[in-house]
Amino acid sequence: MNRRPTLLAALALTATAALTLTACGGSGDEGSAKGKNKDSDKIAGADTGGEKSAPPSESAPAAAGRPKIELPSDVTYEFEWNKTGDAEKDAVLSDAEQRIKAVDMAIAEQDPLHGAYRFYSEGAAAAGSQKYIQDFVDHKARTTGVTRFYNESVTVKGDGTASLVYCEDQSKAFNKFLETGKTDVTSASADSYVVYAGNLRKNKGGVWVTERLISQRGSAKCRP
Repeated sequence: MNRRPTLLAALALTATAALTLTACGGSGDEGSAKGKNKDSDKIAGADTGGEKSAPPSESAPAAAGRPKIELPSDVTYEFEWNKTGDAEKDAVLSDAEQRIKAVDMAIAEQDPLHGAYRFYSEGAAAAGSQKYIQDFVDHKARTTGVTRFYNESVTVKGDGTASLVYCEDQSKAFNKFLETGKTDVTSASADSYVVYAGNLRKNKGGVWVTERLISQRGSAKCRP
């Protein structure tokens, strides 16, 4: 599906890797999971005439030096991640959620080096996000619609690292082109459902930073 323009091709995960994160190396990122035209880099709707994008609306306020996340009013989420009752696991989920939103904020602001997503990611994950955001900038596009996150599994280790696996439903999330205001609405398919596997590390500031992230589009684990 042409869910969103991306730079990176999908990085396949085996079922074992998706569940245990034993294969979490490499440079996969949001871009590897959010769809590419398999036949061409042409993006539908990029050459029609139109309106400006919606102004940003505030999300969670900044706290303890964390960046303030502000998103366009038409960019929304359904996080169905359950509170675990474990402070560290819940912190991992919270910081992963903020990273996801920070990437979309960087896309909306057309800034591949935005400080917000770099606050929540480092190394291969940050580099992959930069490339992903740059793809939107190159196409003068951003995200729109609602994205759902669910089926999470988090493991915190004694060495200050954690692993996180989760699903994403992109069936109601689309590309919006900034110069035209046109939204590329596409039908849901198996490719609308993506599984992610990430490695995180708790930094000196107490933030769970994503260091590596891989994904698989069309995952049976995530499809309804």
